[in-house]
Parts: sequence; C-alpha cells; structure tokens
Amino acid sequence: MYSASVVDKATIVCSFKTQLIAPPQVKIEHQRPTGSLQSLLIPEWKWEHITMDFVSGLPRSRKGCDSIWVIVDRLTKSAHLLLMKATDKLLKLGKLFVDEIVRLHGVTMSIVSDRDPRFTSNFWVGLQREFGTKLRLSTAFHSQTDGQSERTIQTLEDMLRACVLDLGGNWEEHLPLIEFAYNNSFHSSIGMAPFEALYGRKCRSPICWDEVGERKLLGPELVQITVDKIMLIREGLRTAQSRQKNYTDRRRRDLEFQFRDYAFLKVSPWKGVFCFGKTGKLNPRFIGPFEVLERISPVAYRVALPPSLSRLHNVFHVPVLRKYMTDPSHVLDYQPIQIANDMSYEEQPMEILDRKEQVLRRRVIPLVKVRWANHTAEEATWE
Repeated sequence: MYSASVVDKATIVCSFKTQLIAPPQVKIEHQRPTGSLQSLLIPEWKWEHITMDFVSGLPRSRKGCDSIWVIVDRLTKSAHLLLMKATDKLLKLGKLFVDEIVRLHGVTMSIVSDRDPRFTSNFWVGLQREFGTKLRLSTAFHSQTDGQSERTIQTLEDMLRACVLDLGGNWEEHLPLIEFAYNNSFHSSIGMAPFEALYGRKCRSPICWDEVGERKLLGPELVQITVDKIMLIREGLRTAQSRQKNYTDRRRRDLEFQFRDYAFLKVSPWKGVFCFGKTGKLNPRFIGPFEVLERISPVAYRVALPPSLSRLHNVFHVPVLRKYMTDPSHVLDYQPIQIANDMSYEEQPMEILDRKEQVLRRRVIPLVKVRWANHTAEEATWE
C-alpha cells in the first residue's frame, strides 16, 4: 500500500512526463513551408473562368453600402466592382450577379473563391449548379487559392485611399472611375491593358487619344486580330505562371501523406482565429493527431476530424499539417464505452490526482480528486 503523499507525487511526475512526450504539438517549425505551388489551368476564352471576393469594413456611403464585390476574369484580368451591403441577403446577391455579370458576359464555366459563408451556402451552390458552373473553393485556412482577387483588392484599396485623399468626397463616387482606371492600366502578365484584352482594341479616351487610330477594321481581320491577341495573352499567362511557380517552389519543400497516416493540425493558422477552441499564449501549437482519409490534390488532404470540430471544413492545405511520427508511448486508441439500453454508461475511475479534507462544524469530510476513464485530467471531479 502506498501512502497518499507517495501516490500524489507519482501521479504528478507521471502527468508531467506525459506532457513532455508530445513535442510535435509544442515545437515551432523552422523549416521551409510545405506544398509546391499548384497553378490553375489557363482559360481558353474571355469570362469563362472568373474569381471573386468581398471587400468589407468600408465607411458607410450615402446609399448605405459598406462593401464591394470584386469579380475578375482570369484570362483578360478585367474586373467589375459591385456595390453592396454586408447585410445583403443571398437572393439579392444572386440577382446582382445575374444583372451585372451574366447579362454582360454570359454564364461562366467556373468560379474560384474562398470559403466565405455566402459562397458555401445552399442557395449559392444551388444557383451555380443550375447554371452549370463549377465552384472551385479554397481548402480550409488557405486563402492563397484566390490570390488573383486578393491582388486586385490590394490595388483597389490603394486607389480608393488615393482618391479619397486627393479628391475628397465619398468613396462610392470614385468607384466607377477606379474601375475604368484599373481596366485601362497595363497588366504585366498579359502584356496589355484588360480593356484591350477584352475588346481587342485600346480604349478611346483622353488618356490614350493618339493611340487608338481611325482605321476601320473589316470583320475577318477583326476576328483574326482577336484570336491572335488571345493566343498572345495565354502565352503571357503561361510564362508568368511558370516564373511565379519557379520562384515560389525554391522556398518550399514537398510533404506527402499516405492513406491512414496521422497528421497534426495547426491550432491557429493566423492570429485571432479561435475556431479550434484553443486560445492563449501557452497552449499547444498543433492538435491531434488525426487520420488522413483521402488525398484531394498534391497539396490538399481530407482529414478525419472529431465531432467537436464537425463544423470545420475537413480538407486542409499541407502548410497547416504536420506529419505525426508513430510513438509507442502515445496512446491513440480510446477504450470503448459500454452503453446501456437507456443510453447511459458507468464511469470507471482511473487514478487519484489529489486529496483534501473539508472541515465542517461537527465533522471532517475527506475528498479525493478522481480522473475518470475517457476523460482528461482537466475533467477530474472531487468525490
């Protein structure tokens, strides 16, 4: 028989050692980021494949708008900036999309976007299914999939700031001018302005008045010029993609998982995100390990998440995953719970963590802190 003090000390030492045998959950990575750059296929024609994102948090305008819907064509890089409110219903957004995009360019073949709740809603998914449009949503916590929209948004915000500082007034008044200026600015990846790539000629405006020319083009010649421009644009995009992939992959390393491998999941991919239920400075950097169920792409995997994380998208990009090396000292399997017919089960005590005495007026009640089976030490109770 061990005394109470001996049992308590042994329990403390055992608990401390248990916390130290899981360094992958604590150590920070000092290696190159994982996952090589996976470029999207170059579109074949104009406004068949688009990207979209929202700019929110703007000052409320006179019309009550506080957000901008940015929609960009992946081939010509031409953009539409649509005014909206952050509280707009999905039905209104769907009507805005049909009025401003489908009306001008027809139904698109694919849409690249992040996992905004409005893009993952049943209404938006059902609407695009009826159109025959494929939704290409980013994996969880990997917004770089929609990098084109993010880069356009950066340019848009810079132009908004410049207009408000230099011209004054409401930002909503400058939005049409900003869209015109962006679509008529030279784009390095396509080698021309988006307006020229979309319509086959330079925009006739005081900015480039002497560059347009007055020569009339015949129908066959105009078609041939348009086809040549598309080939030139696609070649420029291919060159830009190759250059960007070569530059990015030199700073990254490959990481692969096999079926039924286990991986740790990063707790907070960026500051201020607490969806994993982990907050605070000294909490572990990674949680898990979780089983890898499927390989979606060379850099995306489907992971088996516990019920507590069921609301989280279970496809992750490799930078937020860390390979788990099997260690016999790590206990991964839980003991099965015997459930009775009335859906109840009997708790089994595992160890005593602490002891104390509660002193009343006429008697002293001894108490013990018990850790139960299938429960952590934080869930121990006094009995």
